[in-house]
Amino acid sequence: MDKSVKTAKEALAKAKIRDGMTIMVGGFGLCGIPENLIAALRDSGVKNLTVISNNAGVDDFGLGLLLQTRQIKRMVSTYVGENATFEKQFLDGSLELEFVPQGTFAERIRAGGAGIPAFFTPAGVGTVIAEGKETRTFDGKEYVMERGLRADLALVKAYRGDKAGNLVYRKTARNFNPMMATASDFTIAEVEELVEIGQINSDNVHTPGIYVDLILRGEKYEKRIEQRTNRPKSGARA
Repeated sequence: MDKSVKTAKEALAKAKIRDGMTIMVGGFGLCGIPENLIAALRDSGVKNLTVISNNAGVDDFGLGLLLQTRQIKRMVSTYVGENATFEKQFLDGSLELEFVPQGTFAERIRAGGAGIPAFFTPAGVGTVIAEGKETRTFDGKEYVMERGLRADLALVKAYRGDKAGNLVYRKTARNFNPMMATASDFTIAEVEELVEIGQINSDNVHTPGIYVDLILRGEKYEKRIEQRTNRPKSGARA
């Protein structure tokens, strides 16, 4: 079955995006983010979004584009320290935030994709993370209950995909994209290389096409580096 579409705009239209949706957006920092889909989401004008993503991009790139236009109402994230726009909106009360420990965040998404409604973890016990949540003691150790996460829509980025939606990721981009693809009602994948069905060895598939509803080849990728650090040349002063 050919699930390919030509553009991100077409994919979002087929997904019937609307105000108030909960959307998962893959990536780790600025690595492995669906740049074309984020830009198309901004251009669509949908608002009051709840976005589940490891972080919120930077001021003028990644999810920062949606913060600039105030299309995001609530973020569920693990790290937001690179975005001054995020900070301003959070402090003035226009942006809601649910902070989640990174390991817990990953497991909540994995659980949502696996049909697990909740689980217990020791992360966050005794901190504000556990406030208002059920806790239990197992084998003498206290655990806090966390709910699995699901979304109406997932936007993910892979290195290579075929027209059936089978995906292959590269390195860091594999952190959150695969699990998000399983934890939504509708998944759109954008890839750098789109190949014919059968051109990806089945043993190399990271996300099976059964989890992907639509796939497109991105037009271009900036792949911006969030924090560029260079080692001094040999013999040079630090």
